[in-house]
Amino acid sequence: MLTKNRMDNVIYFIKSILTNELAYSGFPLIYKGEMDHSIMRSFALMANRKIQEKQLPTSIRKRVFHIIIECLQNVTKHSDDFDEKEKQIGNGLFVVGETMEGFYVITGNIVMNDKIKMLRERIDTLNGASAEELRGLFIKQMMEGEIDAKGGAGLGLIDIARKSGKKLYYHFVPFNERSHYFILVVTIPSSHNVV
Repeated sequence: MLTKNRMDNVIYFIKSILTNELAYSGFPLIYKGEMDHSIMRSFALMANRKIQEKQLPTSIRKRVFHIIIECLQNVTKHSDDFDEKEKQIGNGLFVVGETMEGFYVITGNIVMNDKIKMLRERIDTLNGASAEELRGLFIKQMMEGEIDAKGGAGLGLIDIARKSGKKLYYHFVPFNERSHYFILVVTIPSSHNVV
């Protein structure tokens, strides 16, 4: 059972994101709700249009768009939110914004408690890796990784870390006794040489 206090934490976080986005960003794209492929496609097209308006070098536009797509796919595939018939639905939060230094993508979705340790260890490993080590992890996962039940090969977070060139920030907010709300923040500098 979701307690009012725990849900208030999630709502407070979402409100603070929305308030900051609307007040400070010249590039706010915000979505909260069910994510399927048609919604993902629409959001990606809107983001791509916004990115193109910025008149950035092609390499930066491609990198930002690539990370947006990877993040959308992560929420769509890995949200542990279920409807009343226990069918998985890709509910989540998705925010794209811009700062003076570049862009950022914030995602949020429910994850089951038993996945937190593995997810935390994986992100910490990526955050501690050099650009060369990330490249090696990516190649190794491409060659040896297996497709999981959700259609993923384990490349998404590695690729996001490689393309952003920055540490991935994350937080787990208690949601109910079985799950947490997983928040991931990816920053993408406007000038960066991709590995």
